Parts: sequence; structure tokens; C-alpha cells
Amino acid sequence: MSQENVEAVYQVIDAYNRRDLGAFLSLMDPNVEFTPYERAVEGLGPYLGHDGVRTWWREAFEVLPDLNAEIHEVRDLGHQTLVHGRLHGQGAGSGAAIERTMWLVIGWREGKEVWWHAFQDEAEALKAVGLVD
Repeated sequence: MSQENVEAVYQVIDAYNRRDLGAFLSLMDPNVEFTPYERAVEGLGPYLGHDGVRTWWREAFEVLPDLNAEIHEVRDLGHQTLVHGRLHGQGAGSGAAIERTMWLVIGWREGKEVWWHAFQDEAEALKAVGLVD
């Protein structure tokens, strides 16, 4: 099942970049725990379920309407995937450019994302999946 999870990562990022919320949600369990970078940095808990993801989607694209993600690498860890990439775009009001490295860990069950968490750097992501102390 893990190779399917790797392929699904590419599908979910493609849906994100195309702004296809339906396709994005179709790869997520209805009870997904979704912690994007901003929530992780602020120490806030995850968005819960499809309704939470819809809230994040609306709020995120109001501020950064052209934010796009590029995948550099997806590591297959069985029931988890570790994703390294880059985010880039511009602020809606300011036009200020944003670019940052993307580190995600996605937990999978039966072909659906059940856990999505963004991390500040590789060390945090590796620690989350138990590859480093």
C-alpha cells in the first residue's frame, strides 16, 4: 500500500496547486487531523475533519491566493510519507513574495490521509516519524 501513498502525495499536491478542494478532500479521511505550517508554528492544534480543512483552505487562499507547492522528494515510510518540497507565492494585499521549504509528514490508512502535519525543518519531521531522537 505504501507506493500508493507516495503516488497519492503527488495527487494531493496537484489538487492543491489546481485549487481543486474536492480532489484534495477526496484523499483525506473524513476525520483527518490537519496541521498546516502556520498552526504548527503558532502551537495551535490541528484542523479537524473535512470542515476544518475547508476552513483552512478558505483562509489560506484569501491571504496567499497563488501559493503553490513543489515536491522535491517523498520518502515512503509504510503508513507514513515524509515530504520535502518548496512553497512559493505572493501575499494578496501586499504582493510580498513568500518562499520557504516544505516538510510534511502524512499518515495514511486505507488509502486516505488521516494525519497531516507540517514541520519547520527536516530535523523536526524526522523526529516526528521516529528516525532521529
